[in-house]
Parts: sequence; structure tokens; C-alpha cells
Amino acid sequence: MDVLAEVLESMRTGRPSSVRTDGYAPWGLGVRGTGFHVVLHGGCWLVPLDGAAPTALAEGDVVFLAEGDGHVLADDPATPASDIAPQWVSPGSPVGVLSFGGGGPRTRILCGRYHLDHGRRHPLLGMLPPVILLRTGGHPELTAAVGLLGSELDRPRCGSESVVAALIDSLLLYILRAWLESTRDEGGWASALSDPVVAPALAAMHHDPAAPWTVESLARRSGLSRSPFAKRFAALVGEPPLTYLTRWRMSGAARLLRESDVPLSAVASSAGYGSEYAFAKAFKREYGVAPGRYRRHAAVADRQ
Repeated sequence: MDVLAEVLESMRTGRPSSVRTDGYAPWGLGVRGTGFHVVLHGGCWLVPLDGAAPTALAEGDVVFLAEGDGHVLADDPATPASDIAPQWVSPGSPVGVLSFGGGGPRTRILCGRYHLDHGRRHPLLGMLPPVILLRTGGHPELTAAVGLLGSELDRPRCGSESVVAALIDSLLLYILRAWLESTRDEGGWASALSDPVVAPALAAMHHDPAAPWTVESLARRSGLSRSPFAKRFAALVGEPPLTYLTRWRMSGAARLLRESDVPLSAVASSAGYGSEYAFAKAFKREYGVAPGRYRRHAAVADRQ
């Protein structure tokens, strides 16, 4: 079971939006929200708004930004940021296109934003640093994806729109996988996904969240007794096994409520509850609203 892919799919809503940005020095662009930047040509500076030191970015570098105070991308750390909403689309291009700045050297960046439902809380989100910077050449698969992306953007052809959408969609997995692998020795989720004890339990819960799992049954799958299993799971994942299971069940239920019109009884069953009442009580405890109200609010938000 691909737990990382399942986690990301549970948090994402809609499709990522993206804009190919050409900045001609001097230029500066303010950035907020969860997303990524790929430097396709030239170089620029990433300037955090929290006062941290600026970081120079080179061609091929990839930056992932989690929710935070925001950042500025600019040709120089001293260049002020323009408050530009990149929403122009060029005919024949698979992504939005934005060009601005002065008459100096050009930097081309692919800017993308992922729409994550932060109501679907997951420990992985809380572990992400404000900025993940992946340097050119250090991650072959990611470098290859960026190269393919750049080629499609430079020379749009038949099918480019679908190809670009799929590549942008895949970048989030590439980025987070590269980050997890680089932090594997630091414990936490990076270790949990490959831990011989915790990983089988995570896979079991993700494969069949409705099953009547207990700490004992999960421990048996991991080859440990109850107490040491529970201790190891909590140390790596950040919460006890059954707390995580409930959170994962409710995350899947929220996704069903948001993206389908299946009856509440079916949603309850998918989350392992035999009655709508018990499910509604657990869902409200996790999300603060009843399932029906959550579905109505989600429908309104999707229309806006």
C-alpha cells in the first residue's frame, strides 16, 4: 500500500494551478500558500517574510512552500515585491503565463499551487518545514520530471495540456518523497514509512480502514507485542495507533462527503461504523461539524 500517495490524495482538493512566470530584472513576486517553484531558466532569490536569510536559487532548483508567513521571489533580495495575481492564460499554452518586470535579464519560473484541505488534518502536514529546497542534480527522478516539464512548456504539442497537468500533479509526490528520504534518519514520518514495525501497521490501516483494528491486531501484523508496538508507533507517527486510525477514517469520510453524494450510511460503513449516529458523533468530534453540514459547506465552497 502506497501510504504517502494515499495521505496526499486524502488532503488534496481539485487540481493544482500553475503559471509560467517570466521575470525581467528588476522584478519581485510575493508568494503565499502551499505550492512549489521550479527555476527553469536563470536564477533568482527566495526571500522569506519572517526575516530569515535570503536563499539564492539556480536553474533546475525546486522549492516547496508549506503554509507560513509567505515569501518573495526576486531578481535581487533588495527588489520590492509586486502584488500580482497570476491569472492570465496564453492561448495554446497548457498553463497560465505571466510576464512582468523591467528590461533586464530574464528568469523563467514555473509557479504552482496545490489546494490542500487543512481541515483534513494529518501528522505529515505538521511535520513539513516552511521551505523544502531541493538542489539541482541531487534527485535524479525529480530532475527528469522538471526536464520533461520544461520541454513541454517550451514546445507545446498535441497532448501537452494533459502531459503538463500529470507532471505538475506528480511533482508533489517527487518533492515530498525526496524530502522524506533525506530526513529518514531523523525519525518521525520519514522513518515511519520504512520502519519494519510501523510501516506494516500503517499499510494495514490505509488498505482497510473499516476493519475492526485493535492495538493487539496491529501489533501482531508488525511482529511485536502490544506495549512495545504502541510505544514505537507513537514515537514515529506522533500519536497512538487508534488515534491515528480514527483520524484516517474521518479523513476518508470527509473526502467522500466532499467529492460524492453517497448516502451517509455508506460513508459511515466505509469508516468502520455500524450506525450513522455513532459515525456522526465521531465525525463531529474530529471536524467540529456534523457530516451533513460538512457536505453542504463543501458544496458551497466548490461553487465559489
